[in-house]
Amino acid sequence: MISPETILAVRERTDILAVVGEHVPSLKRRGRSFVGLCPFHKEKSPSFHVNPDRGFYHCFGCKESGSAIDFVMKLEGATFPEAVRSLAERLGLSVEETHAAPTEVDRQKRQKDDLYAVSQLAAVFFEQQLRDHPDREYALAELDRRGLRPSFAGGHGGPEVDQALQAFRIGYAPPEWDGLAKFVRAQGISPLTAETAGLLAPRTSGAGHYDRFRHRLMFAVVDPQGRVLAFSGRALEPHPSEKRDPSDKPAKYINSPETPIYTKGAMLFGIHAARHAIRSAGEAVVVEGNFDVVSLHARGITNVVAPLGTAFTLEQAKLLRRFASDVVLLFDADAAGRKAVAASAAPLAEAGLSAKVASLPEGKDPDEVIRERGPDAVADLVAQARSITTYQIDTLLDASFAQSDAFERARRVSEVMKILSADSDPIVRAMHKSYADQLAGRLDLVRSGSDAFRALEQSVRRAVANVPRPKPKATRPGLPEEGGPPPPPEGPKDARIAHRSPEVSKRREIVGALIEYPSSSTIPRRPRRSTCSPARACSS
Repeated sequence: MISPETILAVRERTDILAVVGEHVPSLKRRGRSFVGLCPFHKEKSPSFHVNPDRGFYHCFGCKESGSAIDFVMKLEGATFPEAVRSLAERLGLSVEETHAAPTEVDRQKRQKDDLYAVSQLAAVFFEQQLRDHPDREYALAELDRRGLRPSFAGGHGGPEVDQALQAFRIGYAPPEWDGLAKFVRAQGISPLTAETAGLLAPRTSGAGHYDRFRHRLMFAVVDPQGRVLAFSGRALEPHPSEKRDPSDKPAKYINSPETPIYTKGAMLFGIHAARHAIRSAGEAVVVEGNFDVVSLHARGITNVVAPLGTAFTLEQAKLLRRFASDVVLLFDADAAGRKAVAASAAPLAEAGLSAKVASLPEGKDPDEVIRERGPDAVADLVAQARSITTYQIDTLLDASFAQSDAFERARRVSEVMKILSADSDPIVRAMHKSYADQLAGRLDLVRSGSDAFRALEQSVRRAVANVPRPKPKATRPGLPEEGGPPPPPEGPKDARIAHRSPEVSKRREIVGALIEYPSSSTIPRRPRRSTCSPARACSS
């Protein structure tokens, strides 16, 4: 824990004008304050004021205000201790700790500093190998396939591609077993430190270490403060030195293990490069793969991150919440992508993020879409994103619903009820009649009179019959009941009649009851296989 004396020294000695000026270069003096365009929201007329005498800033547009520490926390997505340490480093102040044995605190800090340093060196090593190693063409070919070949290797993507590759610290891990191990030793770093950082692994026979990442395209995992924490390595075409069965394919990605500076599921790939764009847009786009992030960034869509091969977690959602309140999931249009959407709903909601889902063309990922159709096509998909609830319901009630048997339709109906009843968003719950109409319409498409479907309808009616009816509250004529949905908008006479028709009301009553009381519904079971035989009587 940072001592109060250190915090006070940072507050008193930090020049807020210098800190803010690095990010708001157009500051102009106006009386005792300096004014410029706010870095926290889009604006054309400057409303962001900095008062160096009093050591605070205030935006009259978005109402953000605070000290230099608050500015670093907001802009960099840093925690309070991280912001204090960053400013203390600028000032050349030593950070004093309290509530722990000084020797243990110092040991932990030194260890983390060493791990940050060796990870940074590894990133430099991998970047240099992409430029100089004789086998670099394996990695360059993978980049070339995606239109991301750097200009130093004859690429024609322009400065945007070069900047994206630099921003994400793209490099190449050579095929040698000890390329990185030799490099860190030459820098005077203990192999044990590199092992703790997840870069080297101990040999199973004999002494020494070998490189964890070999013959892979490397992506650096960088935190919002710009520190290299870990790496993700993508498999390439086999190298002649690799002796393995052609059918024995390596893992597509190998990620760093957990270390004292890296926790799986707590960091997002691309967050450092995307943080300013996310804040400016007020929205983050989450994709599945590292290449999706780099490809979109290189082509102008820069508010993009990925969850590093893990299911989207609450920690990652909270990290995004530091920079924006809205998220669009741009996951692949396959079963795995739909499963990832469902798994992301709870952590996003718990973190207080408003989440939507953008639908990709079947069989395409974001990298393919932007290469084939351009950034405008991806931007259009993001703009047309639907809420997670709507996306899940639309997926359950898609065209295949009509071709499904009665039992599969019953299962999907039950899933719809669970989704709606679990959604705590009052706006979504207020729309339950709209969802009920949509579901009823789907049911009409397949109303066949089959025994299974009649059983489903009967179970729904029984559920409705057992639902206790709250007494309606007295309201003035023409006004909706408290907490209830608004009356239907005025429209053509036929539409108003349809709204009041007994059939529509019945549908809404049945489906609405299922939404509110999903556990009371039953799904018809498939009939048991008959055990009758000519020599054996059937039991009823």
